[in-house]
Amino acid sequence: MVTGAGSGIGRAVVVRLVAAGWRVALLGRRPEALAETAALVGGAASVHPCDVADAAAVDRVAKAVLEKSGRIDALVHCAGTNIARRSWEQLSGEDYRLVMAANLDGAFNCVRAVVPAMRQQGAGTVVVINSDAGRLANAKAGAAYVVSKFGLTGLVQSLNAEERGRGIRACSIFPGDVNTPLLDRRPQPPPAEARVKMLQPEDVAAAVWLAISLPPRAIVEELVIRPA
Repeated sequence: MVTGAGSGIGRAVVVRLVAAGWRVALLGRRPEALAETAALVGGAASVHPCDVADAAAVDRVAKAVLEKSGRIDALVHCAGTNIARRSWEQLSGEDYRLVMAANLDGAFNCVRAVVPAMRQQGAGTVVVINSDAGRLANAKAGAAYVVSKFGLTGLVQSLNAEERGRGIRACSIFPGDVNTPLLDRRPQPPPAEARVKMLQPEDVAAAVWLAISLPPRAIVEELVIRPA
């Protein structure tokens, strides 16, 4: 299962997994964007429009995937958002809750939905796309985004602390700036010449593949990736 599969890192992860022979369930809020991703990989993907902040909707998707496939070997949580008015001076309670719902609550909902099946299998990998703002706060990211990403860091650490004995491993990937549509939500979106020098979605997808493809005895708990 890949969340945020309609664009950016999520789409790149889907392409990488399908190229390696995986069948992938695509989750995201925009059906048309998911359909575009599915068209890139042919019949190896199933489309599941879903707001990850809606726990009941995530549960329904996980149940449908299990009924069709019989197992869930990996969850890659790429879904996330930010807002333009993100500084402490501007941030509203409504926008704070919106970011937390997508970035942190959404990850919790997805993990909670798949972990029981992974326990039953005795194996499974969870990869969460975090941010360098989840290790050290910066003003550029904004308060709500920073808080949500620090929360993801704790979520992954907690998952490894409790579940590794059941064969479940989790990885938090901390990218620097990545050229994705999320950049357009910055108060001052970077120009094209700056985006070319950033990480590209395919770079982060390669890091995801490393975390998933290592032998089950190995866990990449945290992985930092930045532009060269």
